[in-house]
Amino acid sequence: MRLTILGTGAGGPFHGRNYTAQVLQVENHYFLIDCGEGTQQQLFRNRVPYDRFQQIFISHLHGDHVFGLIGLLTSYCLKKRTKKLQIFSPPGLEELVAHTARLCGIVFPYPLEFVEVDTTVSQPVFENKHLEVWTIPLHHRTPCSGWLFREKPRPRNIRKEKIIEHAIPYTLIPGIKSGADLSLADGRIIPNEVLTVPPRARRAYAFCSDTAPSDVVVQAVRGVDLLYHEATFTDEHREEAFVSGHSTAMQAATVARRAGVQKLLLGHFSGRYSDAEQHLAEARAVFSEAYLAEEGMIYDIGSEEG
Repeated sequence: MRLTILGTGAGGPFHGRNYTAQVLQVENHYFLIDCGEGTQQQLFRNRVPYDRFQQIFISHLHGDHVFGLIGLLTSYCLKKRTKKLQIFSPPGLEELVAHTARLCGIVFPYPLEFVEVDTTVSQPVFENKHLEVWTIPLHHRTPCSGWLFREKPRPRNIRKEKIIEHAIPYTLIPGIKSGADLSLADGRIIPNEVLTVPPRARRAYAFCSDTAPSDVVVQAVRGVDLLYHEATFTDEHREEAFVSGHSTAMQAATVARRAGVQKLLLGHFSGRYSDAEQHLAEARAVFSEAYLAEEGMIYDIGSEEG
């Protein structure tokens, strides 16, 4: 599970920051999370295989999170894409895309499936053989959903030396990995815990932008390996954060601490700040494993280095 940060700015491309967009890779599957203006340039710049997206997740319809989508969808037309593309979002995105396509004469040669999500509840909206994606209700000025990506349970790992020791047929290995004991011809039973080792812990990533601090978010992201939480303002501008439905770095860190997450990434920085060092200092006063999201960086989620 690897996360590439494409944009960390809020409201405008100030101080060299790009608009919100991220790519999450799980095995050989790539997910695009938000698609602010300029996302295509960031995809090219960071050598992301953007033609492999089959799902896109849009948190809400504010321009700094969605205005890059039409350009990306149009590029797929030029590349003669034929694979279906699913787009998950709050209500309204299908209308926005359809209206723009009509005015601009765009005809999509590939199937587009819009999946509208309920931004008031946490529920599963997508799964494949590797993971599930759940909505996270966010508290913003417009319907807004975060996204929780959690790996599915993996089977136990069989010890290679036990395969040799007991001459285990390959036909029995799937059952043993699923928890079965081994019955030998002489009547002995070899317990599963002797034959196998536990699988790697399930990894989880939570994306929360834009939102005011929320108890609902705390519950939804509890224990995740990595939490990306918006930190638009420093504590000096706490009142402005409240009015605009955003968070301060300190508030984001408090959410992370209360939820017991492993690591916190701060992003969505207001253009009034030339750098985010004050954000980091305020967050680390509350939660030591807080970090600034850096554009172009790749984070290995759940690893010692991630």
